[in-house]
Amino acid sequence: MPTLKTEILGIEFENPFLLASAPPTASIESIDKAFEMGWGGVVLKTITPDNLEMIEASPRYATIKEKGKVICLQNIELLSHKTVQYWVDGIKYLKDKHPTKVIIASIMAPVEKDEWQNLVGTLNDTSIDAYELNFSCPHGMPERNIGMAIGTSAEVSILITSWVKAVAKKPVFVKLTPNVTDITWIGKAVERAGADGFSAINTVQSFMGINLDTLEPVLNIDGHSTYGGLSGEAIKPIGFRCVAQLRQNSELPILGMGGISNWEDAAQYIALGSDAVQVCTEVMINGYEIINRLKSGLLNFLETKGFSDISELKNIAIQKITSHEKLNKKSHLYPIIDKDKCIKCGKCAKICSESEYHALYLDKDCMHINKEQCAGCSLCSHICPKEAIKMCL
Repeated sequence: MPTLKTEILGIEFENPFLLASAPPTASIESIDKAFEMGWGGVVLKTITPDNLEMIEASPRYATIKEKGKVICLQNIELLSHKTVQYWVDGIKYLKDKHPTKVIIASIMAPVEKDEWQNLVGTLNDTSIDAYELNFSCPHGMPERNIGMAIGTSAEVSILITSWVKAVAKKPVFVKLTPNVTDITWIGKAVERAGADGFSAINTVQSFMGINLDTLEPVLNIDGHSTYGGLSGEAIKPIGFRCVAQLRQNSELPILGMGGISNWEDAAQYIALGSDAVQVCTEVMINGYEIINRLKSGLLNFLETKGFSDISELKNIAIQKITSHEKLNKKSHLYPIIDKDKCIKCGKCAKICSESEYHALYLDKDCMHINKEQCAGCSLCSHICPKEAIKMCL
């Protein structure tokens, strides 16, 4: 039988599923419950020096739904409101009760050497397993020149990483922002500064929209709003891309995240190079109990593939990703229409004619393909309401 156990930087994980640094890891009581339910580890909601003021706006969430299902969530929530001592005491309680669980401390401080090193010095004396440097919060903190303001500057990222590494007694992951032109540029910078691993990605900076009835922001705080962090299924392709790019440019461990809602998402992150994964928004929507389906689904998948553990899945897909320049341009696929499924609505022909190629047409109640006009783009197969079109040689 396969196992979900894995080891990263000498840290033993009973399974690769961690709760990300967010509201689900904001209190000791909640984390205790999550551990009881089977989560392999947690990243604590970001700990800051006690003198860093945290005042929240209300409300601070907005969503986009499709048929009642949340597909993305925007938030403008800040960091932990708990004192450093609260976390010091809580870490001891959690580790005494759950010694096999992994606890990673997410931390953030102003760009001052003493602030970062004092915070690390205090947490060094706890039984945490690693640090995660939050260089990526996209709202609230950048206005104070921290959070994403750090992670979009290679120079500042190098500086703080080196400060932390100089005193940290545990491995250091750097949580990277996707809100940059090239995430590998910052990844390489912090790797040079001594980072032991990456966490990727944090939320995507966004604006949820305008209510056309009121002409005020959807996320409405007294008629105003701000840019916030987008999470959930909608950002999964961005997370995949960032993890793949990091893996193609580094061998450091990666804690992958961004839009994970099921075991299939987790498996894809691992196949793209993640050593373990973090989950947040799906937990905020459906609760801690999703861990049961995550673990059982991934375990069954490993067994089906004949893999003994996730190390055999890791990186398996990364070699399939290349540059556009290197893609095979010689083969040409054409649409094949399943006549039993086709309802002759003509949508494929309409879109084809309005999207450059004019290769599909409806004649005498039958769909036809002009192969000389077809470019093999596959758009028709994606917009067919009955999935009656397949692309074949």
